[in-house]
Amino acid sequence: MYKLFGLFSLLSIFFIASLSAESFEDFKKTQAQSFSNFKDSRDASFNDYLKQQFHEYNSLVSKPLYEHKKPKKIESLEPKKIKSVGPMVHIVVKPESKKIPKIVDVDNSKKDVKFDFFGEELGFDIAKNMKTAQFYPQNQEGISNFFTVLASSEYGYLIKDIKKIKEKMRLNDWGIYLLVMKLGKTLYVSPDKSKLFSWFVFNKLGYDVKVGLAHKHIVMMHYSKKVIYSTPSYTFSKRKFYVVSQYAKGSVGRVYTYDKSYPKARKALDLSMDALPVFPNKMKRKTLFFKQYDKKYTIPFAYNQNLLDFMSTYPQADYSTFFNAPMENETYDMVAKDIKRYIDGKKASVAMNFVLNFVQNAFVYEVDEEQFGREKVMFAEETLCYDKSDCEDRAILFAYLIKKLFHVGVIGVKYKDHMATALYIPMKGDSVRKGRKKYVIADPTYINANIGMSMPKYKSIRPESFIVVHR
Repeated sequence: MYKLFGLFSLLSIFFIASLSAESFEDFKKTQAQSFSNFKDSRDASFNDYLKQQFHEYNSLVSKPLYEHKKPKKIESLEPKKIKSVGPMVHIVVKPESKKIPKIVDVDNSKKDVKFDFFGEELGFDIAKNMKTAQFYPQNQEGISNFFTVLASSEYGYLIKDIKKIKEKMRLNDWGIYLLVMKLGKTLYVSPDKSKLFSWFVFNKLGYDVKVGLAHKHIVMMHYSKKVIYSTPSYTFSKRKFYVVSQYAKGSVGRVYTYDKSYPKARKALDLSMDALPVFPNKMKRKTLFFKQYDKKYTIPFAYNQNLLDFMSTYPQADYSTFFNAPMENETYDMVAKDIKRYIDGKKASVAMNFVLNFVQNAFVYEVDEEQFGREKVMFAEETLCYDKSDCEDRAILFAYLIKKLFHVGVIGVKYKDHMATALYIPMKGDSVRKGRKKYVIADPTYINANIGMSMPKYKSIRPESFIVVHR
C-alpha cells in the first residue's frame, strides 16, 4: 500500500508540474502575442524601459500641517455687544437649486463591472485580457508583463467611458482618483494587480503616475505640484510623487522603481475643487442651535450625504483647497435664508459679528486627533454637518459665509498651532497686515469674542502664513 501511495504521489507531482509548465508556456505565449499587439506607439518603448534596471529611492514623509499641536481647550469670553457701525445689510439669497436625480443615464445591467460610486451606479465593460492579466513573477519583470497585457488589450472604450463619467459627474482629479481606484479594486482581488491596473489607466488619462516595488508589493505614486501633507513622497527629476494611499499611515520605506515618466503623461494630481461633483441626492436634515446675548437661535438645513462621504475621503491638501471650495447650493441657500432672518436691516458690524458668534457657539470644540485619530481639515459643508470641529474647520466655514453673504475680503491667518481669519473691513481692533492691506482679526474659535479681538496669546505673534479666499 505504501508503495502504491508513493507511486500515486509521484504521479500527482508529475501531473501538477506538467500543468505548471504548460501554464507557464501559455503565459509566455500570451506575453509574446501581447507584445506584438500594442495599441499605442508609446507602449513598446516604455515597456522596454520598464525592463531596465530599477533603482532604489528613499521616502520622505511630508511635514504635518502644524508645527505644534493645537490646544485641546479653547478660551472664552463673557458676551459683549459690538459697536454698531457700517451700512445696513440686506442679504440676497437665490432660490434653492434642484438637482436632476439621474446623472449617468446608462443601462448597467449587462456591464462587466458594476459598483456604487457615492450613490450613482456605474458600470464598465472590461476587455477579457485585462481581467486575466497577471502580476507574475512578483518582481520588476511582473510589472512589465502586466503592462504588456493591458497595453495590448482593447482599453480604449474604457478610457472613453471614464472621461464621459468625469464630465457628467463633474469630477475633479480627486474624484477621478477615487473612481479609478474603486474600479481596480472591484476588478481584482489582489491589491497589487488593482494598483497596476490603476497605474495603467492613470497614465492613459494623462496623469504622471509611477509604480515601484517595496517588500515585493506594488507601490503607486502620484505627481503633485502642491504638498500633500503627512504622506510619503519620493523625488524624481526634482518633482515630488506621493503615495496617496499611504496618507497618515507612515513611511513606505525604500522603493525600487524607474525615473522617467510614461510618454506625454505629465498631468499633476490637483486636489483643488473649483466646482462640486454631482452626485444623486441623499438628503439629510440637521438643525444647529446657539445663543447670542442669552437669546436662542436655530438654523435648520439639509445636506447631501453622498457629497459629505466624498469630502470625508480627502487627504490633507494645502489650505487654499479647503478655503476656496464651494458649498452645495441647496445647503448654503437654507443656511443663508435663516441668517438673513436674523441680520437683515442691521448695521454691518452687528450682522458680521452675528455670523462670527454663530460659528463660535454652534459646535463643540475638539481637535482632530481626538475626533478622527489624525489631522483632518474639513470643508465648510463638513463643518456644518459634524457636531465637533477645531480651529481651521471653523475658520474655513466662517470665511465661506462671510465672503458669500457680505462680499468682503477674507484671509485665513495661520499660526504654528492655531488658525483664525481676518477681514478687510474699516473697523478698529486687533489686526494683521498682508502686503499693504490691514485685515481685522475675527477668530471663530475664540468663544464670544467680537470682530477685532484676538486671543491674548497671538496678539504679539507674527502669523506663519496667510490663505487668500478668492470666492
